[in-house]
Amino acid sequence: MLTFRGNFQWLVFVITMLNMLVLPVLSPEKSHANTPESTDSLLLNTNDTSEQSSESVVENNQDNNYLLNQVTPLSEIVSPENRRANTSKPKDKNSAASQVNSVSQLSDVKPTDWAFQALQSLVERYGAIAGYPDSTFKGDRALTRYEFAAGLNVALDRLNEIIASSTGDLVKREDLDTIKKLQQEFSPELANLRGRVDGLEARAAILESQQFSPTTKLTGRVQIVLGSLLAGDNVLTKRPAPRVVTLQDSVSLRLNTSFTGKDSLGITMGGGNIESLGQTRAGLLGTFDGRTADNANVTRPRNDFSISGVRYRFPLSDKTQINIYALSDGANELGFTIPINPYFESSLATGSNGISRFSRRALVYQYGDSGGGIAVLHKFNQQFQVGVAYSAPNANNFAENNGLFTGRYLALAQVLYTSPKSNFRAALTYVNTYSPPNAQGLSGTNFGPAAGSNLVNSTVPGTGTVANLYGIQAFYRFSPRFAINGWVSYAAHRYLGRGDGKAMDWAVGLAFPDLGKRGSLGGLFVGMAPKLMSLSKNVDLGAGLGQADKDLSLHIEGFYQYKLADNIEITPGFIWVTAPDSNDNNPDSLFAWVRTVYRF
Repeated sequence: MLTFRGNFQWLVFVITMLNMLVLPVLSPEKSHANTPESTDSLLLNTNDTSEQSSESVVENNQDNNYLLNQVTPLSEIVSPENRRANTSKPKDKNSAASQVNSVSQLSDVKPTDWAFQALQSLVERYGAIAGYPDSTFKGDRALTRYEFAAGLNVALDRLNEIIASSTGDLVKREDLDTIKKLQQEFSPELANLRGRVDGLEARAAILESQQFSPTTKLTGRVQIVLGSLLAGDNVLTKRPAPRVVTLQDSVSLRLNTSFTGKDSLGITMGGGNIESLGQTRAGLLGTFDGRTADNANVTRPRNDFSISGVRYRFPLSDKTQINIYALSDGANELGFTIPINPYFESSLATGSNGISRFSRRALVYQYGDSGGGIAVLHKFNQQFQVGVAYSAPNANNFAENNGLFTGRYLALAQVLYTSPKSNFRAALTYVNTYSPPNAQGLSGTNFGPAAGSNLVNSTVPGTGTVANLYGIQAFYRFSPRFAINGWVSYAAHRYLGRGDGKAMDWAVGLAFPDLGKRGSLGGLFVGMAPKLMSLSKNVDLGAGLGQADKDLSLHIEGFYQYKLADNIEITPGFIWVTAPDSNDNNPDSLFAWVRTVYRF
């Protein structure tokens, strides 16, 4: 948006307008040849969303319209009746801006100001200045197009009155001499300004013709990861896992498009070759324990670039938001709106924080893989928000026991409380999920939190599985440099026609923002990853009838995210898992991780 350097400079412009429009009436020898061809060259298109969101543009325009509406038309304030009214009634500082009859009424205008005499003349002789409601002129502030239009309107109204009155005593010869002098003195600046605006208009036209989209913003994240297992065995083979140093990568791009200024169409694309520490039984350690979060998609070739998320978000009302997604999950849509675990959770905009999948999310959020669905969020007030979501991981699959309503699904409901100072958050979450019988007859491939022990991620071959999950999560910021978060989750599994199982997890995370440097972050996390606590005697998930996880396994994680530059962070960290797969017979595993993130 075009702005002048200060209100005193639009004052010069108004004086010039007085010269150009008054002198031709009072001085017939004056020619129109010196009149600018058009004032359009001084006004640029304000539909610029390159530096701010569509929402902020709308808000700013509303603010400017408010200022414009606060300026009283000169025709209403220069009449003798209104002049008398202005002097007889006390001024209400909260009322709309009104005509000032003396420059002394403007509290921020001083006799030492360089344009004081010109301003005094416009106020006391021509009545062409209206102050702000707080009796200020704000001469050192940038001028918006709306304020310029309002001031110009006042000046033109006054000029029309002068011309209509046809009285020479309204404009004195010394004033005209002053106007001529000011016009000559500032003509180079006005000419320079006109040239700069013409150049900006040309550049803006080029940008508009070459831009990708007037409403689309591209953000991205590139990760380079150096990692190695330092200790640990494969829990299935009981042999030491390879201690190999790897250098891996991932790339994520997101296009955010707004059509109305309040909605958002998000398309996420990405690919990579990061092998997770504990992604599947076929992984490095033969268990889901210690699963890293930055891993590549296990169903696609490495470094295969593909769409990983499609979501359209729009407001149904001032307090209700609808998210329709063809590729995402309900936990994402609800969790990322107001993160309950902001220092460990990950998003494309803020970059990654916690190293493992477990440190970022509780068990109650972990059962939903990406798929199609809908999420609705409603804000009762500043403190309470409720959200519901329905996701189907295989919504795009036409095969039997798949699709949006006949296959695997996850239904989620959550109540979130945020304190007035936003330093405390707490959420109660409930999830109901169903996984149909596995067509391949293999257990553990389509159900579970994809974190923790192997048994908690297992099903009975050929049997459908239902689960009801319950979770409570909380976050408290003690100070700008220290915060704590934690959760407890419980899951009741029912292996249809066979029996029941019970699962649980808990965790505590400590965050140290601005540790060592502004923008850096330290994190320490301890918890029990999802574990099968009990199992019906007639159910066998691979360890024998009625066999649940036996021992306590602790997940201990630490990281330090050091801010190298505004958009670059390097994060060394570690994951230490005691008794992997909840079995004391398995030696502890220790994994080192150094992640560098570039965001744009």
